[in-house]
Amino acid sequence: MTRSRFVQPLLFYVFASILAVFALIPFFWMVSTSLKSKGALISIPIEWIPEKISFEGYSKIFTVFPFAKAIFNSLFISVASTGIVLVSALMAAYVFAKIEFKGREAVFALFLATMMVPGQVTMIPVFLVLKEFQLLNSFTGLLLPSVFNPFAIFMLRQFIKTIHNDFLDAAFIDGASQPNIFLRIIVPLSMPIIATLGIVTFMGAWNDYFWPLIVLSDRELMTLPLALSSLNGQYGSEYNTLMAGSLISMLPIIVLYMFAQGFFKAGLQMGGIK
Repeated sequence: MTRSRFVQPLLFYVFASILAVFALIPFFWMVSTSLKSKGALISIPIEWIPEKISFEGYSKIFTVFPFAKAIFNSLFISVASTGIVLVSALMAAYVFAKIEFKGREAVFALFLATMMVPGQVTMIPVFLVLKEFQLLNSFTGLLLPSVFNPFAIFMLRQFIKTIHNDFLDAAFIDGASQPNIFLRIIVPLSMPIIATLGIVTFMGAWNDYFWPLIVLSDRELMTLPLALSSLNGQYGSEYNTLMAGSLISMLPIIVLYMFAQGFFKAGLQMGGIK
């Protein structure tokens, strides 16, 4: 019995380690390719560890294309989109969770119904609306649809409903207004789920390709996914340049998760317990 209790966890960890190694192989290949010279890319057999480390891909990516500008554009769009989603969704979620009004559940059900409509279906109507208001090829037009995010509203509303009403009643007795209750009670108590949603939203905006491709046409407004796609068209055989750009695009996500992983884990644990 004791031997079985020891062997089973050991087999699990061995199997998990093997899966982790296989999952890391593409990332290792990406790092290895980004550090190769152009000639080493076509060498057979494949050099998993470059014989001679070259930063040609990293230097070229900043000389043949305004890559730094694309990074700034993506960072600005991702931060702004995340802020818009969190603010708008948090206020709507508070209303749907804690403020009683006639038809509240029906309106919320209508919000949820929009989640069943694929985003590709609404892209053309939204594009035509932005064109009518002359908001195409601008960050405003790119960010405006972020105001309405039914998934974020649903996610925050379900969490805010778990906050006990006694906190709100005590604040009302002390004379607090609705904005004060929202800012001083709801927001602080919802920080784990806010951080979780913020990470997910930032990652979605950072990696978004199709919507910026539709809205933006100016080279100076191009985001990082569009820049990488452009590099793929111009330098399709220079994989060291592409892999260098891809690695650079991963850094903000890694840094963000490192700083917010505590909130992210807490949010997932609370959702699992519920």
